[in-house]
Amino acid sequence: MKVRFIDSITQVAAVDWNALLPGNYPFARHEFLHALEQSGAVCAATGWVPQHLIIESDGALAGGLPLYRKSHSYGEYVFDWQWAQAFASTGQNYYPKLLCAIPFTPASGPRMLRRPDLPPGKVWQAAAVALDARLAEQGLSGWHLLFADASLQKILAGESDLLRREDVQFHWFNRAADGTGPAQKYRDFAHFLAGLRASKRKQIRRERRRVAEQGIVLHRLCGEQIKDCHWRIFYACYQATYLKRSGHGGYLNRDFFAQLRASLGTQCMLVLASIAEQPVAAALSLFDEHRLYGRHWGALGDYDCLHFEACYYQGIEFAIAAGLDCFDPGPQGEHKLLRGFTPVKTHSYHHFADPNFSRAVGHFLQRERDQVDQYQSAAHAHLPFRAELT
Repeated sequence: MKVRFIDSITQVAAVDWNALLPGNYPFARHEFLHALEQSGAVCAATGWVPQHLIIESDGALAGGLPLYRKSHSYGEYVFDWQWAQAFASTGQNYYPKLLCAIPFTPASGPRMLRRPDLPPGKVWQAAAVALDARLAEQGLSGWHLLFADASLQKILAGESDLLRREDVQFHWFNRAADGTGPAQKYRDFAHFLAGLRASKRKQIRRERRRVAEQGIVLHRLCGEQIKDCHWRIFYACYQATYLKRSGHGGYLNRDFFAQLRASLGTQCMLVLASIAEQPVAAALSLFDEHRLYGRHWGALGDYDCLHFEACYYQGIEFAIAAGLDCFDPGPQGEHKLLRGFTPVKTHSYHHFADPNFSRAVGHFLQRERDQVDQYQSAAHAHLPFRAELT
């Protein structure tokens, strides 16, 4: 196998890159990475310099990792600011670093792409050797791999030189249990509600009713149903909410969403909320054959319970109607727990060139994983499902 680095995803053909994906996971597709680059969302000016790792065998593309040289830690959702400060206190530079991740996307999925006929362990070893060599050549502090999927977790389980970090997200699963046999998928939203404790059913119905009482009407649109006017509405809502929360615009610009629509529009689902036919909010999700991924939300005003409706309940209804297995609404938010979202672990892996710093971080992560275990167990105890169905 031959390993090399490229500074743009355009240096490999889309059909060859996408053929390495095990499914239709949208964020690792060539089209998504290309939209990030072509729109300028990732570039030297934004601190995301593409350094994609390419593996070739017999002259053909055999594997790859979406990889970036980072000069900061924004847009990653696995927070290492304290590590950067500790590293700087030793007189060393934490940045730049190498990052295997999907920019601005905290959704677990394939990070090591490969031809299915190649042994995964062999592909990973080729990539790992190249990553370590890259650190030495460029004097970088380390490399990091974020939100690995289950298949890569199995491969990395035996890698003793990697530091594993865990966190918790809240995902909704399309599993309807009746206490008498194997779980089936939900028939509709009412079927989902029937599995919750009475108090939680009432709470969700009350929240949905409150949205209707404000005169808010919601529509779900997919693919070609999402017209230019709908994308403009979404972008206005997205930017307004980002500006309100953080004082600056969103990471992703108008050109990115235009390219997303053109290349991956068939995997987009947009929830539009309006009052008297005037738009007030929008929520954008992407989906593949198994999962719905809630990604971006924005509102032009404050409306009671609208975020729950647009970002959670509409997504659950869509996932049920489409027969999807899971709905990943994004990071954080314990409020999701009481609305039927289960605490699940996410996994990232880290390697530092400095062995002393690596040991120190390793000790920290062991303590942190114990805390994450306790947090996940405590969260499970507050799931809203009826006791006889859990």
